[in-house]
Amino acid sequence: MQAIVIVPTYNERANLAELLEKIQHSAPELHVLIVDDNSPDGTGELADQLQQKDPERIFVLHRAKKEGLGKAYVDGFKQVLKKNYEFILQMDADLSHDPSHLPRFLEQIQNHDLVVGSRYLHGISVVNWDLKRLIMSKLATNYVRFVTRVPFTDTTSGFNCWRRTALESIDFATTFSSGYVFLVEMKYKAYRKGFRVTEVPIIFVERKSGNSKLDWTIIREAIWGVLKLRLKY
Repeated sequence: MQAIVIVPTYNERANLAELLEKIQHSAPELHVLIVDDNSPDGTGELADQLQQKDPERIFVLHRAKKEGLGKAYVDGFKQVLKKNYEFILQMDADLSHDPSHLPRFLEQIQNHDLVVGSRYLHGISVVNWDLKRLIMSKLATNYVRFVTRVPFTDTTSGFNCWRRTALESIDFATTFSSGYVFLVEMKYKAYRKGFRVTEVPIIFVERKSGNSKLDWTIIREAIWGVLKLRLKY
C-alpha cells in the first residue's frame, strides 16, 4: 500500500521532530511530505535535516511565503499526485492530531473515497480547550452544516484521508479558499460529487508548543467563505 501524509508547517520547529517520530511508530510504512511556508523559526531547515536522515520516507516541499493552508495543501496534493501514492492523508503539525489514529484511517479508506477524522462523532472529543474555543468550534461546524447541507459531524476537521482517484477528480484550479475554509470546500466538493465518505472518531489535543493560528481574521474568512461556497456551487 502506497500512502503519504501531507503536513503543512509554519513555525512548527518545536513540534516537528516529535510528530515524525510518532508517525513512524504508528504507521512505519507511511511516507511524509512536509510543506513549509518559509517559516522564520527554522522549521524548513529542521525538515531538511530530518529528511536527510530518512530520505526514503520523508520529503520536503519549500514554498516561498505563507499564503494560507489551502494553497499549501494544493501544492502538496499536486506534488504527491505525480507519484504512485494510492492514499493521501492530511494532518496538522502541532501534535493536535494524534498519529495513533493513522492505522484506523488507512483501514477505513480501503472501502471509501474520503475518511474524515471527527471530534464530534461520539460526543465531544477535545482536550485542553476552554469553553470559548469549544463553543466557537461547535458553532462553526453547525454553521457549515446549515449553509452547505453537508451531513458530516466535523466539517472543519483537518485530519483526513483521500483515495487518489477522488483527489484526481477535483479541479484544484476552481478552489477559491486559500485559508482554513479550504478544508470545508474540499469536503463540500466530495459530498457534491457523491464520494463514499465515512467519519472516524479522533481525540483532538490542543497544541503544547507554539502559537495557535486561529484568530478573528480566519473566523471572518470562514463566515464569508462558506457563504461564497454555497452560492458558487
